[in-house]
Amino acid sequence: MVGRIVDKLLFGVMLIAALQVPLLADHYQQYLAGLFEATQWQVNGYENTARQYGYPDVTAMIEQHLANTEASVKADALQKQATLSLYEDLKSGMTVFEHGTLIEKSVYMFTPAHFDSLQKTLAHFKPGIPLSLNGLMFGVILGLAANILLTLPFTWLFNRRRRARITARRSVIS
Repeated sequence: MVGRIVDKLLFGVMLIAALQVPLLADHYQQYLAGLFEATQWQVNGYENTARQYGYPDVTAMIEQHLANTEASVKADALQKQATLSLYEDLKSGMTVFEHGTLIEKSVYMFTPAHFDSLQKTLAHFKPGIPLSLNGLMFGVILGLAANILLTLPFTWLFNRRRRARITARRSVIS
């Protein structure tokens, strides 16, 4: 009886936790979109500067600046390179969040390379219940799967002991 109560309690906790994933994905997408827009604004500025000064593209301008002997010009070029790299990563992330499934979004969010963004999103996250059918179904399925995975070893152990007791009783009766 206690096992059943613990199982139901565990399922409830897992369901509530799993229902947060779709909401977290929405919050993460908003964070990502804001960062993408700001970074895109910077990259557009780099492109305008490159065009204004006769470079074929931003990469050529950055390579020229990296070859410069002035340390501040090199440092600025390295920052621009990092911004361009971030921009490409954000662009791929926006594609996932605009066209991907909830599973793909979750994998993207929980990838170790994106933990910094996830932590910043979690700092402002408020738990709730998703209002979309996909979000609810995802939460229920994930909650059930997590509950089964967590309780399976205990169920297997309990059933093994129970079979051993039944076998022992049968051998005593025989």
